[in-house]
Order: sequence, then C-alpha cells, then structure tokens
Amino acid sequence: MQYKFLVDGIWQVDQDQLCVQDEYGAINNLVFVKESVSMPSTLIREDAQSKLVSGFTSSTHLEASSSSESQLKPVMQLNNEIDVSRHRLLMFLSSSQAYELIPNSGKVFALDTEVAVKQAFHIMYEQRLAVMPLWDGQNAMISGMLTAADFILILLKLQESHPMLTHDELEMHTISAWKYGKFQLQAEVSGAMIPPNRRVLQAGPDESLKDVALTLLQNKISAVPVLHSSEDGSSSQLLHTACLAGILNHICRHFRHSLEYLPIVQQPVGNLPFGTWTREVGGRASSRVLLTLHSGDLLSSALKLLIEGEISSIPIVDDNGALINVYSRSDITSLARGNVYARFRLDQMIMTQVLQVLDEASRDRCRTCTRFDSLYRIMEVLSDPTVRRVVVIDPNSRHVEGIITLRDVFNLLLG
Repeated sequence: MQYKFLVDGIWQVDQDQLCVQDEYGAINNLVFVKESVSMPSTLIREDAQSKLVSGFTSSTHLEASSSSESQLKPVMQLNNEIDVSRHRLLMFLSSSQAYELIPNSGKVFALDTEVAVKQAFHIMYEQRLAVMPLWDGQNAMISGMLTAADFILILLKLQESHPMLTHDELEMHTISAWKYGKFQLQAEVSGAMIPPNRRVLQAGPDESLKDVALTLLQNKISAVPVLHSSEDGSSSQLLHTACLAGILNHICRHFRHSLEYLPIVQQPVGNLPFGTWTREVGGRASSRVLLTLHSGDLLSSALKLLIEGEISSIPIVDDNGALINVYSRSDITSLARGNVYARFRLDQMIMTQVLQVLDEASRDRCRTCTRFDSLYRIMEVLSDPTVRRVVVIDPNSRHVEGIITLRDVFNLLLG
C-alpha cells in the first residue's frame, strides 16, 4: 500500500521510511499489508488469555500487533533481498574470469619508470587516465601503478620548498625517483630501515572477477594490471587494467534483462545502507559525514583534504548548499593543460579558477541522482569508467544530500 501525509495542507512523505515512485512519477511511502484473516471470537479470547510474549499479552491489542508487523516487514524484506542478491552475485562473479573484461580491440598503456614526472603528468592528462601501470625496463616487469594521488603528493611536496613550481623541477624528477622517495618517507614513519619491498598487486586472465573485486576493495586501490605470465614465469605481458567500473559494467550487461534475479538493485538508493551522507540526512550508512567545498576555497586545502581524508572527491556547493560541481583526485591532471601548475600557486588558486581550467568535455563527470532513483540506475551510470561517483541531491533545491561511489556499491553488493 502506498500513502502520504497531509501536513499543513501539503502532501509529504517520510524520507526515513520506504519510498517508491508510482506510475505517474509521484513519490509515496510504501507499507506491506497482509490480507486479513477472520478468526472466531472464541479463539481470539483463548489466544489473549494463554499466549504471552516477553511479559505482555501478544494478542490483546490486535491492531498494535498488526501495526508492528507492518513496520518490521519492509526491514526484514530488505535484509532478505540484500542477502539473496549478494549470494547470487558472488556466484556469478566466481564463475566469471578477468579475461572477460578485455575489450575486443583497444589500447593498453604503461609508463616507463624512468620517464620524467612532467612527461607522465601530460601523458595521463592527454589520455584522460587516472591510473597507469609502470614498466620497469631494467627488470622487464610491471613494477607498480602511477595514480592521480601520486601527482597530488608530488605537487604538495614540491610546493613546500618551492611555492611556484617550474618546468625544470618536474623535469628533474623521474617516476622511479619519486616512488623511491615515497617509500623512503613511509619507511621513516613506520620505523623500517629500508623502503618496503611491496609485492605488486596483479591479476591473471583466469582469475575470477570475485577475487579481482575483493583485491581492489580490500587493498583500497582503484585498478590492478591483468598480466599473462610465461610458463617459466620469466616474463609477463600486460593485457588489461582491471577496475571496479569494468566489473560493474560486466554485471550490468549480464543482468540488464533479469533484474528480478537481483532484487536489491530495484530498491531506491535512499533505502539502502551505503554511501556517505550529510548530517541533515543522517549519515545513515557510515560514521563518515559528507565533506563539501565552496567556490572560494583554496586548491591546496582541497588537495590536502582529499589525501588526508582518504576520499576520492568533494562536492563544491554555493552558500545555500546547492551543488555547483565536483572536484576529484583525477582532476589534478587538468593542471597540465597549458602548464597551469607552473603559472599558479596552489595556495592562492581558488576552486572557481580550478573549475575554469577543467575541459568542457569533462563537465559531465558531475553526475547526480535523487534518493528515489534505483540502485540499478546508479550502477549503470557508474559502469562508465569516466564516472566514479554520483552526487545525491534534492531534486528541487539541488542541495547536496550525499554521495555514492563505486566502492560504496561494491561494498554493498559483496558485503
């Protein structure tokens, strides 16, 4: 049964209860009501006298009992849908292999570790990539990954000693030198004597997509190289770079015409325990509260917030809390456009200037939804590798209510 509340002459819904969109596009609350069954009055009296639950009569007030059941049933049904969907999805991913993510045709990029940071910066910007595998030519192997977070750390580190960056400073530092210095700093913090010799996380073409997804989630990384190794293990070939968006796209293509098999995906996202939300909405899914920026905030503050807060993006809002845009880690490469990093100081550049630098073609990266959109719609949006999060807004005021990332979706689906 669908219903609304009439408050001061205005029809409203309870946002904290289950909501659905009817055939006319209106949003209503939803409650599951069981068909009433007539019972002889004698049985009702006997039941009221004999059955006690937790110290009170369970059937003395039939109306109250029925009301409690109608409130608990949606919660129980939602939990059951989550469990059923997780089980079926894990079975599907366990039977799928990493090689199924490899397109029929396309390019695979890798950066030589001896390339200068400046050149790597420009390559990632031109190719619109947020992460690239690193090729160690001396040892003939993939030795790691270069990410947008690395560039943020590089720029912040260089700015500490040279507020205005120059071409020469970025040209002097190679990727391998940066990675070594980064490990050395981590070693000093952890008390180790030498930089840690970390094993490069990777996947084989026959590895299950379940294992690939869990590797990405558990290690808090955005991508892993898919490598085909020779029989003697002496060499390997880079086949693909696997990421959560590719796995999600594989899921959407398989279940597109059988959504009932995964009942959770038809639920409104506002009913599900995932994502990061503003205090007004209640932070219903996690202890983290959504952080936002204003257009006058400094770029250096935004970059530090991304790194120190271990978050991938921050919504930019106006004075009324309405969404203007989103700034993410991957947007750092836009500073390579016209060598902006050499013309501005990070601690003097405000977000309005930063947004002006971003390409017109990349403005659609700010994708939005409402709490009433289905999980499957969000999954389809996030299956695009250029989209890594969806901002939840109020459809009328555009006030930011929350944000849902790729990682949030997979944590929910895989439990």
